[in-house]
Amino acid sequence: MQQIKSFTSYPLFILSLCAGFLFYKYILQIYPSVITHQLMGEFHLTGAGLGNLAATFYYAYMITQLFVGILLDKYSTRWLTSAAIFSCALGVILFSQAHSLLLAQLARGLMGVGVAFATVAYMKLAAVWFSPRQYAFVGGLLASAAMAGAIFGQAPLSFFIDLMGWRNCLYATGFVGFALAALFLLIVRDAPATHRVVETHTPIAMSDLICLLKNKQNWLLTFYGGLAFSPIAIFGGLWGNPFLQQAYHLSSTQAASMISLIFIGLGLGSPLLGILSDRLGKRRQVLFYSTLIALLALIPVLYCNFLPTWLLSTLLFIFGFELGAFMLVFTIGKEINKPALTATVIAMINTSDALLDSVTEPGIGKLLDLLWDGKIVNGVHYFSLQSYHIALTVLPAYLLVAMLLVIWIKEAKVFKMS
Repeated sequence: MQQIKSFTSYPLFILSLCAGFLFYKYILQIYPSVITHQLMGEFHLTGAGLGNLAATFYYAYMITQLFVGILLDKYSTRWLTSAAIFSCALGVILFSQAHSLLLAQLARGLMGVGVAFATVAYMKLAAVWFSPRQYAFVGGLLASAAMAGAIFGQAPLSFFIDLMGWRNCLYATGFVGFALAALFLLIVRDAPATHRVVETHTPIAMSDLICLLKNKQNWLLTFYGGLAFSPIAIFGGLWGNPFLQQAYHLSSTQAASMISLIFIGLGLGSPLLGILSDRLGKRRQVLFYSTLIALLALIPVLYCNFLPTWLLSTLLFIFGFELGAFMLVFTIGKEINKPALTATVIAMINTSDALLDSVTEPGIGKLLDLLWDGKIVNGVHYFSLQSYHIALTVLPAYLLVAMLLVIWIKEAKVFKMS
């Protein structure tokens, strides 16, 4: 059977809908960070309890991610992704109406199941509808779309929550998801119908999966991806907002605006660093030096809390921009594995982020609880700045280990773009 690719405006439209799903995913992933106090008050949560509630999203995401790649490589991307978006929308509506912790956790779990398809579906459809020469740049645009959602999930969402209340705001967000699911189902096709660029499709054999799992390079890419992206997901998705409020005496909306700079940087950095790696023909070097610069930007943010606003903003932007290079692991993974395994290897790499996030978010919360001095403000546990300094040390540690892993990563031969 022949798979075909055409270079019309329709692939860009498909990519836009996939980008819409990624935008939606990151709103759902990020929103707990702007309502931490409301959630702790509503459900009577400690720091560990808040971390566990947020991490329920990642537990479901991680388990689902084990099957997503194989499912998308074997069955209809259109139908599976539409169902996934529907699951997200249903989950956020249930969360908006939850008055018990159990229902809130189940709702977060539904969201996690749905969003597990977002990244893999994007990369799968990009591989089908775009040429290999365009793949690193198109893959980088994934992060741009995702980070646009993360940016909206900070200050703009905080504004709407202040205006409407967090329950009404999330309820409306759910219906946006239903509309997106309907559009995806009605418009997207799994593969092109014209015959301009032809590639052979081969079925997935168990031996292929075993070979994929035995390849040490795939595991290095997987661990790097998780270690490099988790600091952004954890700092930007939950603990960064309350830390910045405490360390730099910011309001919740001001802290959300600062966090948005991380995602703006990541959204710009991913495609630009993808282009740079194409031109240099050296993806590994881009990964190494970008991770090093991100580490050097994060350390003063965490531990030099006398920084002026302009310098804090600049460092947060650099931190996000340089970690945009993490998207290159998906490109390397595609280049060193069989084309038929594209979605499977992307899902494998994507799993490590969910695994680390699901452990680290509640872990930081538990450590904050252990360091808590008993102070309560407005019915919510108040954590000292010193407690945050200790608990957040894991983030630069992750980046340091990720940088060291790059030394052993090998890449396929990449030709410089003309």
